Amino acid sequence: LEITSGVNVLEPLTFAFLLIGAMLPYWFSAMTMKSVGEAAGAMVEEVRGQVKDTTLVSYESGRLTGLGKEKMKPGQTVEAGKGILEGLVKPDYKQCIDISTKASLKEMVPPSALVIIAPLLAGTFFGVYAVFGILTGGLVSGVQLAISMSNTGGAWDNAKKFIEGKHSDDPDLQGKGTEIHKAAVVGDTVGDPLKDTSGPALNILMKLMAILSLVFAEYFKAINEGRGLLNIPVNV
Repeated sequence: LEITSGVNVLEPLTFAFLLIGAMLPYWFSAMTMKSVGEAAGAMVEEVRGQVKDTTLVSYESGRLTGLGKEKMKPGQTVEAGKGILEGLVKPDYKQCIDISTKASLKEMVPPSALVIIAPLLAGTFFGVYAVFGILTGGLVSGVQLAISMSNTGGAWDNAKKFIEGKHSDDPDLQGKGTEIHKAAVVGDTVGDPLKDTSGPALNILMKLMAILSLVFAEYFKAINEGRGLLNIPVNV
């Protein structure tokens, strides 16, 4: 299988997997966005639980902040949640860090598996021309999606900052408290994972699929001379 003059993407097998490859960045991005939402939800629940905590914290507990040591006296106690809100008690930062760290490791397993398994399955069962298609589709689709996500997320983030900075003469765009600002906050909530998570992560999707395909190129070629286990003939 010596390919020296390029690949015809209109060949049915290649074109079919080009469409499949073009869908992978959207599937990958959906999983990363969902992961951010679930991790954020777990973090919110943890913070809510700490704020509602009625456990009494004493002066001698070692959980007081500098302000708490100034305002409270030996033997005096305060509810943990109330103390956190008033700046007297240190929150349990370790628990929040654990949630973030564990979620970042656990939630990246499915997207990583998608990127690794897709070209391996294509090459093993359908051959190298299927791999050509999946890489081309993933590259073209991934580049435009990454650019779109990064710019969209940045625009939503800047819209909120624009309102909070009171840079407009429009009274409705003069800081917090308006319905427009509430809408901008919602937009920024979606924009942050777009520009900070899914957009940059698509770079890994494109690179990893390409490198993995290159590493397994000889393996793909060895299966029915590059035609895969299904031995599909290709007209080039």
